[in-house]
Amino acid sequence: MLHINDLTFRFGGRVLFDHATAVVSKGHRVALVGRNGTGKSTLLKLISGQLQTDDGAVTLPSGMRMGMVAQEAPAGPTTLIDAVLAADKERTALLAEAETATDPMRIGEVHNRLADIEAHSAPARAAQVLSGLGFDAESQQRPCSDFSGGWRMRVALAGVLFSRPDLLLLDEPTNHLDLEATIWLEGYLKNYPHTILLVSHDRELLNAVPTTTIHIDNGKLVTYSGNYDSFLRQRRANQERLQSMATKQDARRKHMMAYVDRFRFKASKARQAQSRLKLLEKMETITLMEDDAEVVFNFPAPDEMAPPLIALEGVTIGYGDKPILRRVDLRIDMEDRIALLGANGNGKSTLVKLLAGRLQPMAGEMRRPSKLRIGYFAQHQSEELDLSLTPIQQTQRIMPLALEEKVRAHLGRFGFQQSKAETKIADLSGGEKARLLLALMSREVPHILMLDEPTNHLDIDSREALIEAINDFPGAVILISHDPHLIELTADRLLLVANGTVQPYDGDLEDYRRFLLDRAKAERAVAKAASQGDRDVGPNKKDQRRAAAESRAALAPLKRKATDAEALVNKLTEEKRKIEGKMADPALYTGPADKLTKLQIDLGVVDKKLASAEETWLDALEAYETAAAEVGA
Repeated sequence: MLHINDLTFRFGGRVLFDHATAVVSKGHRVALVGRNGTGKSTLLKLISGQLQTDDGAVTLPSGMRMGMVAQEAPAGPTTLIDAVLAADKERTALLAEAETATDPMRIGEVHNRLADIEAHSAPARAAQVLSGLGFDAESQQRPCSDFSGGWRMRVALAGVLFSRPDLLLLDEPTNHLDLEATIWLEGYLKNYPHTILLVSHDRELLNAVPTTTIHIDNGKLVTYSGNYDSFLRQRRANQERLQSMATKQDARRKHMMAYVDRFRFKASKARQAQSRLKLLEKMETITLMEDDAEVVFNFPAPDEMAPPLIALEGVTIGYGDKPILRRVDLRIDMEDRIALLGANGNGKSTLVKLLAGRLQPMAGEMRRPSKLRIGYFAQHQSEELDLSLTPIQQTQRIMPLALEEKVRAHLGRFGFQQSKAETKIADLSGGEKARLLLALMSREVPHILMLDEPTNHLDIDSREALIEAINDFPGAVILISHDPHLIELTADRLLLVANGTVQPYDGDLEDYRRFLLDRAKAERAVAKAASQGDRDVGPNKKDQRRAAAESRAALAPLKRKATDAEALVNKLTEEKRKIEGKMADPALYTGPADKLTKLQIDLGVVDKKLASAEETWLDALEAYETAAAEVGA
């Protein structure tokens, strides 16, 4: 379907692609991966025709429809639903022609084509896409001008998804999304009926969607079957194979050179020595794959502080006289790793601003020690950077009393060695600016890190480094992220911010994913039935489906309680086994009596705890099975 033949392209005097070749087959979902700066976004622009090749060609079938998210988000008085419907240019043109055509033959052709593209169901399909990306029915009827740039970029994404092009080009589609919309997008793309070429740093998305992965490696395009993790395994195997071949080749070279050095001046062996020299000259050197440079983050460790770090009791939070969250009870300790769930607009960032001291409670009580230090990260803070400065100058501006060596050492924790520390911020990539913000945020050695979408613009390696840094950090972490991989590997408490409240979510992220998908499935079924004129599907039916989805989600905390109870039983059983093992040692009874006494006491305590845990486990299991039977799960 898509052929890239001997593509050569130079940018800023640097060769990005050097006779690169690849084929994307019809219906494949392809991930385009590579280090930052290797040309992923550039390749999408070459394919779409926004840029022209220096040599080689990009060829597509004639008549093929291609779609890419517009760089400028829709604006003005057009409603969201109309903006999305307008993205299907063929439908828009046909509807306009149907109003003006006079030739009966042409009128018939127009209406037949409208039927072929299912134009009658377009409003319902557009509404489903907008709903999946976080716009409710009321919002869909509002003008684009009512929304911020990030939300309008969602509308632009909705438009290209709705138009269902034959080749869908997506460049970091989750950057303006929250976790809920990201999960919906993942499901949508997995079922997309045509070809996808995807650039993303979201590891979950790269594993869930692609059937093929193309790696940009030293200006070439190397194709691997499968998703991102499969690509990593195959590439690692290739690296090991090439390393083995290179080792053998090196040994062969040394053996041949030893023969040449020994016999090149001996008349009877000179011919053989010369033959070996010629073989050495012809031997093609095996080129090893270059490993990506390791990215390392390192948050400085704070001093210990007595718990709680922050305590909220009956707190109401909002802006002006408008409350956003009510009656919030929350305690944060040093060891906490908390991720906030909930759609954008529900109040996650509002809660973080309160915790960071950037908002004051409207009601209730918030307690925090006077010496508590908080590091707050938000993407909009990049606008506060002075682009004319270097990272070291920007850091010195806010750390005026620190020695230059200390400033450089702190920047080095986040990958800013000497050359990068002295590069103008205007010349840094988006990921490098994000790393600089993380460095600035942690300059005062905070007890709590509050991270609001920290992975935007970070590549996969930087995201993995951030995960390690968070897990190594001895203080508390509050996290808002659309990256499920980051949440799953760092958070051990989930809070759901929804309906004006903040409540613990006792399920795991997979439970939350299923809840969202079930709810979306129920809403799609209602919308589809409504578009087909099914009068039996009304508000009651819709409420029943939503209630069923919510009932299934309600099973998550019961399941978690049963699982946790079982884990505790296993842990206590293992403790009992170890104590009994020690008590079985004959030497114990000839030694000090206090050791035996202590083990007997410990065994009694464990027995008591184990009996209680087993009872809790059975009760939790019965509650879960009873609820599951009622829901029909």
